[in-house]
Amino acid sequence: MSLNLESKKTVVAEINKILQGAATIVIAQYQGVTVDQLTTIRKEARKSNVYLHVLKNTLAKRALSGTKFEPLADKMVGPLIYGISGDPVAAAKVVNDFAKANSAVKLVGGMFNDQLLDVASVKQLAATPGREQLLAMLLGTMQQVPASFARVIAAIRDKKEQAA
Repeated sequence: MSLNLESKKTVVAEINKILQGAATIVIAQYQGVTVDQLTTIRKEARKSNVYLHVLKNTLAKRALSGTKFEPLADKMVGPLIYGISGDPVAAAKVVNDFAKANSAVKLVGGMFNDQLLDVASVKQLAATPGREQLLAMLLGTMQQVPASFARVIAAIRDKKEQAA
């Protein structure tokens, strides 16, 4: 079903607004993917706060115009699915995992930190721990420091008691 001019303007404005707060965008070809598979990936994307949509490339290019993601427009050829996230790695993880699970999905590229990403770079970004994982790792480290400190103090106390 084709969109009328007002609907197209609304879609472009919505995507442009999402891109203003985004850190990463990843695109992939999805030709040959079933509706059930797309539904599954959309559920995963929602859990990770990733905007995942199939868009007409002309509308996506217009939405990119004037944003930091504008250089990505040259890679927008063919039927594409767009993953956009404020978390630097979330979109890459979701789209990369979808590509791993479905041989019909082919990563095209993306953009992060004002840098164009090729397929290898998207995979590398997807392998990076996400914000939640990094916070969990930091919290674990912070919990270990007081315990280690307490053990060192106890060892010094025991050594002084033995010397006395």
